[in-house]
Amino acid sequence: MTIDDDIVLRTRDGVTELIVNGVFAMDSAEVSSELALADACLPARRVLVGGLGLGYTAARLLDGGVQHIRVVELSAALVAAARAGATEQLGRLASDPRVELVVGDIADAVTPGWDAIALDVDNGPSFLIHDHNAALYDASFLARCLAALNPSGKLLVWCESPSPDLEVELRRLARDVRVIVVPVFRGERSFNYAIYVASSQA
Repeated sequence: MTIDDDIVLRTRDGVTELIVNGVFAMDSAEVSSELALADACLPARRVLVGGLGLGYTAARLLDGGVQHIRVVELSAALVAAARAGATEQLGRLASDPRVELVVGDIADAVTPGWDAIALDVDNGPSFLIHDHNAALYDASFLARCLAALNPSGKLLVWCESPSPDLEVELRRLARDVRVIVVPVFRGERSFNYAIYVASSQA
């Protein structure tokens, strides 16, 4: 299913794939890092999520008892597909009153009052799908996210591979930083995805 010029949802052999800007973004066969991203947010009452994807992170947050989730997604077409129930998972999110789907750029959507902010908008600073997303890994934006957190809140950044430069920047800005490495296997290939968890200064 072609969502728009940039986004394609494709199902084959029971697996749904999300293709963004011609680049494989994720599929429903291997979602361990999306689930790990959600789990690292918990416990939390209010979570801001950058990037809808196939909805696995937000769904896991619901299962973990989060009371309000705001998902900011740049693609209006993908949000419309979720509201139309393009997949069971996306339809579940769109119909749950605890989930607020917002069309927009997460760079413009950070507001105060979150227990966690989870960024899964691109592949990370070393392998961008959209060049304009480079700003999401700059110190100024990271600092804005940290300042928007409630006391003891967490900023989480998903990356398709470890990013030493991002870790250095977060350690300069945050009270504490830990790295969760999620090994992923696709056929005979293996990858180490990284989730950076930075604690607010408050």
